[in-house]
Amino acid sequence: MDMIDPFGRTISYLRVSVTDRCDFRCTYCMAEDMTFLPKKDLLSLEELDRLCTVFIEKGVKKLRLTGGEPLVRKNIMHLVRQLSRHLQSGALEELTLTTNGSQLSRFAAELADCGVKRINVSLDTLDAGKFHQITRWGNLGKVMEGIDAAQKAGLKIKLNAVALRDFNDAEIPELMRWAHGRGMDLTLIETMPMGEIEADRTDQYLPLSLLRASLERQFTLADIPYKTGGPARYVHVAETGGRLGFITPMTHNFCESCNRVRLTCTGTLYMCLGQEDAADLRAPLRASESNELVGAAIDEAIGRKPKGHDFIIDRRTSRPSVSRHMSVTGG
Repeated sequence: MDMIDPFGRTISYLRVSVTDRCDFRCTYCMAEDMTFLPKKDLLSLEELDRLCTVFIEKGVKKLRLTGGEPLVRKNIMHLVRQLSRHLQSGALEELTLTTNGSQLSRFAAELADCGVKRINVSLDTLDAGKFHQITRWGNLGKVMEGIDAAQKAGLKIKLNAVALRDFNDAEIPELMRWAHGRGMDLTLIETMPMGEIEADRTDQYLPLSLLRASLERQFTLADIPYKTGGPARYVHVAETGGRLGFITPMTHNFCESCNRVRLTCTGTLYMCLGQEDAADLRAPLRASESNELVGAAIDEAIGRKPKGHDFIIDRRTSRPSVSRHMSVTGG
């Protein structure tokens, strides 16, 4: 039943964007005056559960809920609790989510009760003023409360930080020490050319090869084989005792080992984050009460998963590589 793409890669990881909406407007992700999808276009929570179940029956072992901000979706915990039955049966190895942390103080305990063991929290700076600047609408204090609540509930946290030139590059050592001091891994991510934003991404873009070289002037970084199922390459930091990850879609893409596909809240399946090709799963899902049609649509889509993405950021390429915003597919 495993899903095998044309390049022999087994697809075992599904990322599900449960909403394109977010309570932040991060400058590298969204325009401030975003137009979101009409709610009538969204799959119901029951339909999302049904689609996820089909993917699990086809061999998905890791499922990550994303957004936008997943925890702003109304009644989202109903979906989490429904999906947790696959953890209890052993069909699913991990159920997790990526969040901006703004709603964690409300939901952390229930997430843990549903069998969620670890989460990713996006956090680009520890400076409250700069945090508000980069998120436009965010409150750092609220995120810190959420991180506290998650750790109190026993959730393991990995911090994700987008490395932005002349914004947070000088702060990375402090952010890393803080994360490692609280038992959290930190992963650095290169900004990606997705969707029209007000900023010029060539001004934001910081190659992580340069940042790593800078960090190695003060820290001892040793490559390690640690993996979480995603694309990050990890190092052990001798001075802090923690792990630091690098996600490098631009300078060193990770397409050769890609095991992921992405499902949006409208039932659109993207086989690659950096390509426009997609498959409509909503129509076959709604056309029949059985799952044969949607299963066949998934098989056909996996059969055309591309070898890799076409991301480019340079002065000659001012347009984004793909037109949709990151919030549509959840990174």
